[in-house]
This record gives sequence, structure tokens and C-alpha cells, in this order.
Amino acid sequence: QMQLVESGGGLVQAGGSLRLSCAASGRTYSSYGMGWFRQAPGKEREFVAAINWSGDDTYYADSVKGRFTISRDNAKAAVYLQMNSLKPDDTAVYYCAAQARGGVQFQASEYNYWGQGTQVTVSS
Repeated sequence: QMQLVESGGGLVQAGGSLRLSCAASGRTYSSYGMGWFRQAPGKEREFVAAINWSGDDTYYADSVKGRFTISRDNAKAAVYLQMNSLKPDDTAVYYCAAQARGGVQFQASEYNYWGQGTQVTVSS
């Protein structure tokens, strides 16, 4: 079993930055691939970014490429999402997720564990 707890969300003006964190508990965290997803009101959950187990492979949705950066610290059992140049369209609940395959995965169905989410609101 693995538990994921997100933090770092909040209210920010357009053009600003936020850094989301996800703390994982579970002995096998370092072997899991990690991802961030988001869900805006009235919309389906969508992929944002993913990172493989070792941190040397990443993948981003086109909508965030060049603005968001995913990283991980296996010693701290944590994954991060640095979000820069935020736009109102980035407003959503952001979820951290873990999948046992270990590589980079962008499909939500591939993920085994999910956090409760953290709200990000970008004002115009």
C-alpha cells in the first residue's frame, strides 16, 4: 500500500508560480513512476506530467510544456511540480499518483494510487 499527500496549492495571480509537493509513504516508493493530473470543475481529469522511478525521464502535456517541471527526491519519498507562468486555465484540483510499472505513463488508468488533491486557483 502507498499513501500520497499533496500540498502547496493555493491562490495565485496569472503569471505567478507555485510548487506542489507530494509526500509518499510506502517502502517501495522509489520503484514507482509518479505523475500529476488535474481536474477542473465540469471537466474530466487530465494528465499534466510524469516522471519515471529514477527521475531521468519525464513527459508533459502540451498545455504545460515549458512552464511546468516535475521532479522527485527518492530519499525523501517526494515528488514535486514546479508551476511557472500560471494561467487561469491552470485552475484545477491537482492530484499526485503512483504506478508500479516505474516508467513514464500518461494514462490515468495505469496508476495504482492517488492522493486526495490540492486546489490551485489562478486569478486573471
